[in-house]
This record gives sequence, structure tokens and C-alpha cells, in this order.
Amino acid sequence: MTSDLRRREFITLLSGAAAWPLAARAQQPMPVIGFLSGRSPGDSADPLAGFRRGLKEGGFVEGQNVIIEFRWANGEYDRLPQMAAELVRRQVNVIAAVGGELSGVAAKRATNIIPIAFATGSDPIKGGLVESFNRPGGNATGVTTLTNFMEAKRLGLLRELAPKAEVIGVLVNPNFPTSVIQLRDIEAAAPALGRRLVIAKASTDAELEDAFGRLLRERAEALLVGADPYFDVRRNRIVAFAAEHRLPAIYQFRDFAATEWTSQRPIAKSASTPRSCSKVPIPPSYRCNRSTSSSWSST
Repeated sequence: MTSDLRRREFITLLSGAAAWPLAARAQQPMPVIGFLSGRSPGDSADPLAGFRRGLKEGGFVEGQNVIIEFRWANGEYDRLPQMAAELVRRQVNVIAAVGGELSGVAAKRATNIIPIAFATGSDPIKGGLVESFNRPGGNATGVTTLTNFMEAKRLGLLRELAPKAEVIGVLVNPNFPTSVIQLRDIEAAAPALGRRLVIAKASTDAELEDAFGRLLRERAEALLVGADPYFDVRRNRIVAFAAEHRLPAIYQFRDFAATEWTSQRPIAKSASTPRSCSKVPIPPSYRCNRSTSSSWSST
């Protein structure tokens, strides 16, 4: 089974969870779903299509018998609390909180009444979203891929992919809640693999450019990109950087490896509107996909 199929099933399951609170309101004025995401519309087309498909299977079609209010943070996590508050004021019937743990956290802090269906790659118990897997408690339920806890595995796969790479760059976002755990796992695994790490941190566009510079100065020979919606939103820039400098790279989703890269690395005016540049099809060797949870681009 491919990672794409797993993600489609994953988001369909989430939309089913979001649909159940609407059933009791079917005979009332058109219900409203609040869709809160830490990502952007541009990098969420497939998950969003799956979400709508899942709703349709539950008998709800956007614009016909349900309204969806979208809020996109574009990887700027500090915007999520305000967006969650807006949805509560809108009196939505349910909130679908996706695109990272912080969407669910923001939604839960904004309301203890409106049902919340979340999707996360983190531990929802440690994140405070639920009390336990068996008995979530409160007003939130959802699904998790636990992809944020697979960095050590991805590091091992990267060593197999690029066995001659002695220095591995690691790109992490210090503002992402699980970044401490991600770094801990990576740093614990590196000595056994005999690899030196170059840690580059970024939580803004300017910091991302600085991180690229650090990776080049420290002569990183391969790249591991931490699982983080912030990097998902900026995957075009990251993949272009790796391809431009011939860096084997591994990511949390195959979307990165399937991304077209550019001969001129774009500097985005915003997360969703990069300036135009000359596009070059990504070479077949950059589309290597070996695991259902991790994909990489290779030289």
C-alpha cells in the first residue's frame, strides 16, 4: 500500500469523525464545519480532496448541505489561536483541526464545547488533546500517524541511501512542539551510524535561508528534514535547495520527492505565492520512494 493511499484513508477517516456531530443537525439550518490547518491550501490539495470525499460518503456536500469555513496558518503557528477563536465566534458545529498538533491544541484551548476532530503526527496524549487512546474524554477525538517520532528511522534510511555521506544536515523548527524529541532521537542515533550532524534551525522564511547557508558552510553531504507542517508548506524551496546542491534528502511525506524543483530557487513573497521561476522537471533519480512513511530525493 502506498503512502498516498494511507494518507487518503487517513483524511477520509478524519472527515468521518468530523461528520458525526453534523448528523443530529441535518434538519436544522445548514451546519458549518470549521477547518483549521497549520499548513497552506497549496500543499494540502490531496488531503483536502480526501476530506471532501469523506464528507460526501457521510452524506454531506460542501455548498449543498454543509458549509466549510477555512483557516490556514501557512506554517505560522502563532496565528492558530486567533483563527480558532474566530471559528468559535462563528459558532461552527465542529472543528477539523489538521496540519500539525498545534491546530488541535489551539482549537481545544478555544472551546471545551464544540466537538473537535484532529489529525496529528505527534502523541495526542502528551500534547494534551486527549486523556487516553481508549477514552479520549473531553470534546476532542482524532487520528495520529506518529510520524514525528520516526526521525531516527529516517536517519538510518538516509545512511543507506547515501552511504558515503559523512556529514548529515538536519533541518528542524525550534517552534514546533516535538522538535526537542526529534533532535534528541536524531542525536542519539547518529553516533551508532558514525555520522556527524549539522543542526540547522528555522521557523521563519529568513531563518530558512540562513539555515541553507549554514548547511553549505558546514559542508553537509545529505539532508534530513524534520517532520513539521512548516516545512511541508515550504517544500518547493527545500526540494529546490537540495536538488541545486545535489544533496540526497529524506522527508516525512513522498510529496517532497514528487515535487518539481526549479533551476532558480524561488524566494517566496508568502508561503503560498512564490515568485515565478524557470521550472525544470525533477530527474527520475529524485523520485525514489522506499517506505510508506518516508520518501527521499537522491542524486
